[in-house]
Amino acid sequence: MIVESWLARAARAHPGRAAVNALTYSELYERARAGAATLPRGARVGLALAPGEDFVVALHATLLAGALAVPVDLRLTAAERPAVDVLLQEPLEAAAAGGAAAPAEHDLEAPAILVHSSGTTGRPKPVRLTYGNWLWSALGSAVALGLDPAERWLCTLPLSHVGGLSILLRSAIYGTTAVVHERFDTERVLAALRADEGPTIVSLVPTTLARLLDAGLRDPPALRWALLGGAPMPDALLERAAQARVPVAPTYGLTEACSQVTTHGVPLFCTRVTLAGDGEIVVAGPTVSPDAGGPLATGDLGARDADGRLQIVGRKADTIVTGGENVAPAEVEAALEAHPGVAEAGVTARPDPEWGEAVVALVRLREGAAVAPGELAAHCAGRLARFKVPKDFIFVAEELPRTGSGKLLRRRLVVDGPRRP
Repeated sequence: MIVESWLARAARAHPGRAAVNALTYSELYERARAGAATLPRGARVGLALAPGEDFVVALHATLLAGALAVPVDLRLTAAERPAVDVLLQEPLEAAAAGGAAAPAEHDLEAPAILVHSSGTTGRPKPVRLTYGNWLWSALGSAVALGLDPAERWLCTLPLSHVGGLSILLRSAIYGTTAVVHERFDTERVLAALRADEGPTIVSLVPTTLARLLDAGLRDPPALRWALLGGAPMPDALLERAAQARVPVAPTYGLTEACSQVTTHGVPLFCTRVTLAGDGEIVVAGPTVSPDAGGPLATGDLGARDADGRLQIVGRKADTIVTGGENVAPAEVEAALEAHPGVAEAGVTARPDPEWGEAVVALVRLREGAAVAPGELAAHCAGRLARFKVPKDFIFVAEELPRTGSGKLLRRRLVVDGPRRP
């Protein structure tokens, strides 16, 4: 199915409206059209630009040119970066001046962007997402969150990952405003959220929400939703947000399903979520990448609560088998992070001659907190079956390793560090 370009439609309908930061839709469309004229149709175009207006221009220019956009994580070395035909490392305007107009249409079946997964279990995997995937994801998100014609969606997520990209493309589809920060800065985001004309939606991960709450975020005047995803959400964090009157919309998603799958535990419009016999989450519908070849077996484990809403239990690959019992590290981490003295926790396994694998927790305490291992063990025992309680606690001073999108890099947890007596 061929549809009018999202950017062309938004520029025609709302030429003077801010598209991204201060750049209007009319300005963005003209710059993107000019840039598109310099790009070869069908090429893989690497976008190696910092988050901001120039990145958005390059992204839309690539789409208008009928090329495949490949966002590049700027932290990667040259050897680690994906192979592309054209690499954009500078703004397009100067090279593109005087270019011919590009076709203003999209084929919903065609691949639009090659996005790499966050790489929590190994090297990031390339995933093709079509124009149709992005369109259905935007429609499903609007049904789940509602849509304000004056929406201002704040993005501090990496634009090399699906969560950040989805904000840019949804905003273009809606004809609303994306506010893009180059990186997450607590004070800058806090100031934006406190403004009367501040963001109406912000996308966060649990660690960034916790930093904002620690910095004093309370009752942001314009905010409709803080869309929270990327990692398990401790109940204690959600309770803190509720007490601060920060409206949180917990979401579960993944690259292969074009970002959001569920919000508040409910599948997005036209998305189908089932659980396999072992609890693995299976996703089907128009947001799923054609690379999946059908329903997507996610590798994530889930369960239904009393209201039938999806709860994320953990990753199949992360499951610890101790004494013949299965333990989901994310469940143990959530229990630990419910302790008021714990800033964050990471749970992994250590070979054990008696149990096969022993559950081990790395814990970073809040500043000024003094918590003994026995206290944490008792805290967990009140919330978890005995076999899930960590056999050992390792206290660390530095933040735990995470991906750019905020997911815990469990494979990088080191379990032979110093113990707290």
